[in-house]
Amino acid sequence: MTRDMRQLDYTELRTIMGEQPYPLLFATVSGAHLYGFPSRDSDVDLRGVHVLPAAEVVGLRHGPETLDRTWFENEAEVDLVTHDLAKFARLMLRRNGYVLEQVLSPLVVVSTPEHAELVALAKGCITRWHAHHYRGFARTQWEFFEKKRELKPLLYTFRVLLTGINLMRTGVVQADLRELPGGPSYLPELMAAKAEAEHAPLEGPTFERLATDVLELQKVLDEAEAASDLPDRPSAEPGLHELLLKARLGR
Repeated sequence: MTRDMRQLDYTELRTIMGEQPYPLLFATVSGAHLYGFPSRDSDVDLRGVHVLPAAEVVGLRHGPETLDRTWFENEAEVDLVTHDLAKFARLMLRRNGYVLEQVLSPLVVVSTPEHAELVALAKGCITRWHAHHYRGFARTQWEFFEKKRELKPLLYTFRVLLTGINLMRTGVVQADLRELPGGPSYLPELMAAKAEAEHAPLEGPTFERLATDVLELQKVLDEAEAASDLPDRPSAEPGLHELLLKARLGR
């Protein structure tokens, strides 16, 4: 892995994946690398799914539903978080856009045939109610920006609002800010500044301009949700149930 963390060494990341205590169904890159604005000194956020053996699920002693491991590789912080498949499937069936972005991430480090099944099933988890997830996430990030006045939470705010709008309109989960239409014209300039430093301060648009643009995108998200043809409920529960049985029991 190079010190400039805008580029990732996937071979090295796959070696790290092999050190995990349970079989991995998939592992993908999330965070700023997925969102299209990594910095030279960005952390590497790895997310995925592990599969507990049946003996660690049906007995009195249960295996870990979540594993979180952080370490440094060539001076860069690497964070790996995986959920057991049962927990991950439950999250997919809720209005959690974050886990859908993980399973659908194009930045794939480890994959399996079961991962491909999860990707197919993810489409049946998308509902109109995911707008609530992105609306709340944007609100939290904007509050961080108000306190810190750094580019990172500001770009996160725009990213999640535009992802939510695009999802409501198209049914497609797109987490890369560079690929999302409808953002203010100054976003590429802000992304370029953030690429040089993870905690770069804001320079450019005034706070008043930013607040106006964020408020406008919040309204657009509300309108997109109201007009969306997406279903109210997920349809993937039977398929996820069968996938879990197959992965856990080898059926």
